[in-house]
Amino acid sequence: MAEAKKTAATAKKATATKAAATKTVKKEAPAKKTVAAKATTASAKLSGATYATGKRKDSIARVYLVPGKGNIIVNDTDMAKYFRRPVLQMIIAQPFNITKRETAYDAICMVMGGGLSGQAGAVKHGISKALEKAEPDLRKVLKAAGFLTRDSRVVERKHYGVRKARRSTQFSKR
Repeated sequence: MAEAKKTAATAKKATATKAAATKTVKKEAPAKKTVAAKATTASAKLSGATYATGKRKDSIARVYLVPGKGNIIVNDTDMAKYFRRPVLQMIIAQPFNITKRETAYDAICMVMGGGLSGQAGAVKHGISKALEKAEPDLRKVLKAAGFLTRDSRVVERKHYGVRKARRSTQFSKR
């Protein structure tokens, strides 16, 4: 009987020490965005920037144009770091190149959804629309290049009884 009381007492002490140990362990906080990046985005919204929305496939880009030196920031990172492929960087820079405004504006973009190619197209569409709002006389050049038209092609849904949207199962004669 005395041994049962001792084991019960030691079990209570063990659970008490485990509970105390779990209370003292602190969970690590998730990584926070830098203050400078938040300030850049917030100041762009508050400073009367030209705003436009661009879309491509499943991607949606919110673009703010601010007079500046030609920097393009996508999701609080530099464009060259976010879009590492040179083709995607070229796609984004096309509206500035065709209107000869490479160093006139800074673009702050928030893009979400889809893949990198769709996101680059959405940013290009948003920059083109924002340029047109900022300088209406650029509409003719941008429209002739096809940058103001939303590319409405999206992936077709998968249909019942087939492997993909249009791919059927393999036919077997025997």
